[in-house]
Amino acid sequence: MRPEYSNHFKKRQPSAIRLAQIEFSKREDKVLAINTAIGNVTLPLHPALQKRMFNLGTPESPFRDGAVKYTKTVGEEETRKAFLNIIEASNFDTKGLMVQITDGGSQAMELVILGCCGRVGEAIRSLMVIDAAYTNYKAMADRLGCQIVSIIRTLDKNGKFSLPDFEKIKEAIKKNNPNALLVIPYDNPTGHFCDQETMIKLGEICVENNIWLISDEAYRELYYLDKPPSSVWGITEKDVPGITGRRISIESASKVWNGCGLRIGAIVTDNGEFHEKSVAENTANLCSSAIGQYIFGALALESKEDLQKWFLELRNYYKKMLTDFTGAMREILPGIIVSQPEASIYSVIDVRNIVDENFDARDFVLYCAQKGKVEINGQEMTLLVAPMDGFYNIKEGEENPGKKQMRLAYVLKEEEMKLVPELFVKLFQSYRELCKKETN
Repeated sequence: MRPEYSNHFKKRQPSAIRLAQIEFSKREDKVLAINTAIGNVTLPLHPALQKRMFNLGTPESPFRDGAVKYTKTVGEEETRKAFLNIIEASNFDTKGLMVQITDGGSQAMELVILGCCGRVGEAIRSLMVIDAAYTNYKAMADRLGCQIVSIIRTLDKNGKFSLPDFEKIKEAIKKNNPNALLVIPYDNPTGHFCDQETMIKLGEICVENNIWLISDEAYRELYYLDKPPSSVWGITEKDVPGITGRRISIESASKVWNGCGLRIGAIVTDNGEFHEKSVAENTANLCSSAIGQYIFGALALESKEDLQKWFLELRNYYKKMLTDFTGAMREILPGIIVSQPEASIYSVIDVRNIVDENFDARDFVLYCAQKGKVEINGQEMTLLVAPMDGFYNIKEGEENPGKKQMRLAYVLKEEEMKLVPELFVKLFQSYRELCKKETN
């Protein structure tokens, strides 16, 4: 007899974004996997970060003697200034903002949920998200015993994800009584871009209902429309009286700076008490990576002009890749719906018009990861993508739109990404043929 583990562990399944990778790792054949299931960016770090990474032993480095000590829980001053410098480079005012360094955006998410949701006074208050929403928010909420409530946006046939009507958002807030609304302006997973006008309207709704506005801005500046960037920090008191003191942004080194493995993120807020309590909560975790903080801190010294040049280079790189991919997919697989490339580094592929009601995207993802393979250019390979069912917070018995959808990340080198449309179509056809045989 062995001791039992918790009920939470008993029901825990791998995240939708890691599922394919975990299953593929069990294979014993020599198939090449093109992994677009997770946003694991393979572009090199910003040059200033590379310089510090490759010179950790130089006389000016704090690690020159080989010692790696704890930092303050709130984070190194230079690293905190780096995040403010980045926000300022997007032309947003940082006066009065406080920064706390975290272990990537993921820990920032966890601390923000813990601080805004759960038991608030005498009530149990939830976090409201706009589905489809980044799957790890629900995972973090489950871990903390907090509830997620949602309102669903839909993917139209033209590939456009549309926000629900603002009145419906208000109705959902009145019905569910959340304590915070989460928005991802440069959206993961949908690629939907929330412009500043939308951010202002959501800010008005939060003030009207006396709730927090949490903005996940990990992909800030990665947008592909002819509009200025948007941010919670672009909502002024003139725009929305009363917005001050209820704003929080989640920041990350992972995407815009290509530093996924640095595990450096931040919570930025204009609420002094929230900042103080969040840092106090995180003293139990001591501090974030000292080396990661030092490397990322280099951005505190970069000029606004150089940072904006970096933003533009990334936008041009991803815009071409997204545009080429969506065009190719629609051409070689008629009837497929591919989300419009507006922002972030993801596309949602929806096959609802070309499959029957029994199709389940998760089964297709597992097929590709566990045994699927096709030959391209003389090489046997498969494709790893993420099932979208894990990005919707659907109540039991309700239909999940993600059952016919998959998320794909533009994280590989350009020559590998060019293989994805043909690879997806061949695997999709192979899977459907297998299903027909099994049915007959």
